[in-house]
Amino acid sequence: MNDNHHTPLGNIAVIRGAIHADPNLRDLPGGGAVVQFDVSTITVADGREIAVSVPVAWHDPTAAQLGIVTSGAEVVVIGTVRRRFFRVGGATQSRTEVVADAVVPTRQRKRIATALHEVADRVLDLAA
Repeated sequence: MNDNHHTPLGNIAVIRGAIHADPNLRDLPGGGAVVQFDVSTITVADGREIAVSVPVAWHDPTAAQLGIVTSGAEVVVIGTVRRRFFRVGGATQSRTEVVADAVVPTRQRKRIATALHEVADRVLDLAA
């Protein structure tokens, strides 16, 4: 997983789905960059499958990592849920998103298993 960000133990999100549209890469005022994209996935509520779109922000991905973030790519995202606030036209708005620690193509099952195992180890360490 990305060593720049460490998933807090009480806030872990795992999403499997397809990147919905082309990502948006932007430079941050304080340095660094963030790529933002939506992952389309399915959830179950009251016994019915419902399609949902989950916004994802991935800070400082490498050029190679950016190559996997393309429209239609099937991925697993591991990270944390965050609500951030910002000003637009004098009004405060908010956005809830998943801040990615790892974005792995679904075909890379071993890398997904390793990333999930790392998260599980941290959760188990907390419970000990």
